[in-house]
Amino acid sequence: MRLQGKKIISLVHHEFEDLELWYPILRLQEEGAVVHLAGELANETYIGKYGVPAKSEFAYADVKAEDYDAILVPGGWAPDKIRRFPEVLSLLQDMNASQKPIGQICHAGWVLISAKILEGKKVTSTPGIKDDMENAGAIWYDEPVVTDGHIVSSRRPPDLPDYLREFISVIEQK
Repeated sequence: MRLQGKKIISLVHHEFEDLELWYPILRLQEEGAVVHLAGELANETYIGKYGVPAKSEFAYADVKAEDYDAILVPGGWAPDKIRRFPEVLSLLQDMNASQKPIGQICHAGWVLISAKILEGKKVTSTPGIKDDMENAGAIWYDEPVVTDGHIVSSRRPPDLPDYLREFISVIEQK
């Protein structure tokens, strides 16, 4: 198992894109990683865009960057909610400062924009937020996965296999 001993935090809120939350979690677990879910509240059930539930183990405020090896931000409409929490933005800034792998897909780029960590970074996202990404100083590409150092970004559910192969590889190298 390639990620044995690694701990990863995944963020969640209502209206997450079901595949963009669950596919990465399951792939990382298959590789031996421990993956925790953090939401606005601990022990809260959040419902995805297509009705799949996800129960948080921790509240955003209880998560510290030093306790994790990487972070995942799912897409869907959840990122527009997730980015409103100062503790999430601080967490991403801390993960970024420590060069810990940050995975983001689809609309998750909004959270990285709000954390102000995209200046000069090569990224992708759903084309719908391309302008937002570029206005935040990112260099946007229309590709299945783009890696710039410790930041791994992807566009949409059909890109999940490419995204996870790359994200797992970046975690292995850290």
